[in-house]
Amino acid sequence: MKKIILASTSERRKELLMYLIGNNFEVMVSSYDEDNALELPPKDLVMLHSLQKGRDVAGKLSDGIIISADVLVDAEGKVLGKPKDANEAREMLRRMSGRTVDVFSGIAVIDASFGKELRDFEITKVRFKQMTEDEINDYVASGEPLGKAGSFGIQGKAAALIERIEGDYSNILGLPLFKLSGLLAQMGVNIFDYR
Repeated sequence: MKKIILASTSERRKELLMYLIGNNFEVMVSSYDEDNALELPPKDLVMLHSLQKGRDVAGKLSDGIIISADVLVDAEGKVLGKPKDANEAREMLRRMSGRTVDVFSGIAVIDASFGKELRDFEITKVRFKQMTEDEINDYVASGEPLGKAGSFGIQGKAAALIERIEGDYSNILGLPLFKLSGLLAQMGVNIFDYR
């Protein structure tokens, strides 16, 4: 079995990767700093960020398969990353209220032994209900939106604000497992070898 390294400290990503390969991976933090102001289409932006995060970690290793990811929300052409504070979280939620947004995840898989790099992206559509100002304020007061792209976590209280999704649910959580398993297979990693 090849050594797997997740270039993320996200608890959600760790949990999702465990679904595929159990607790058979290490975690290394990437020092790459994402810049969502770059003028790139969302799919290119998340693939760039995920690849740079992976390269940062791969540069410190001589072997292993590095997995890295990035997620953002596109709300009618406006890129929404993680909110800086509660006020920005409120603004993001108002922007998404009653609308369908696109959640983009970029994923990269790098073989540090050979320098081989693969990357891909996934899009999932998320339809929000028309939220009242009280609902927005209550949700922000819960603390859940902070630290999450687009100011929502579908696996938490935001589930009460989302009418429906179209696409890969794991993508909204930050690691599209179907796409990831395909990239791992291309790197010679059979997820069924890991217990």
